[in-house]
Amino acid sequence: PTLYERVGGTVMVSDPANAGQMIEKGRLTLRAVVDSSILVIAGDAQLAPYFPVLFAELGNNNTTGLTALSKNLTDFFCTATGSKNSSYAYTGMSMKAAHDPASNNRMGMKADKADFDKFVGDIGIGLAKNGVTSANNKALVDDLVALLYTTEADMVQR
Repeated sequence: PTLYERVGGTVMVSDPANAGQMIEKGRLTLRAVVDSSILVIAGDAQLAPYFPVLFAELGNNNTTGLTALSKNLTDFFCTATGSKNSSYAYTGMSMKAAHDPASNNRMGMKADKADFDKFVGDIGIGLAKNGVTSANNKALVDDLVALLYTTEADMVQR
């Protein structure tokens, strides 16, 4: 099975964030992990310098950028894990452009290896907050971490 199938796949479930709507369980799982991870990353002093625009927006009670980040990252994970649902396709910038301040004015600076590793660790915390841990599903955690590391060459630019 694909990673997408392993995180819930195409089984339709009620969307707790949108009353009366259904969502694929795989997307719901990935969205929950993304949203938990964003909160972990937002509280991580080591990674905060990468998101000055987002934090300025949030300081002004503007959640538009946060909503867009959640959707884009969830779409990315859906596509990267094997979702076939075209509604969940990632259509954002390339990973290289998205993480280069010269191409994406929302990025505060280029990432280095230590911060990329910290980012992956924070995603791991987001997984754990949603019940996906090495203790209960080591293979899935390892495969999701390996997927993240496929983006390292594009994201680490200094």
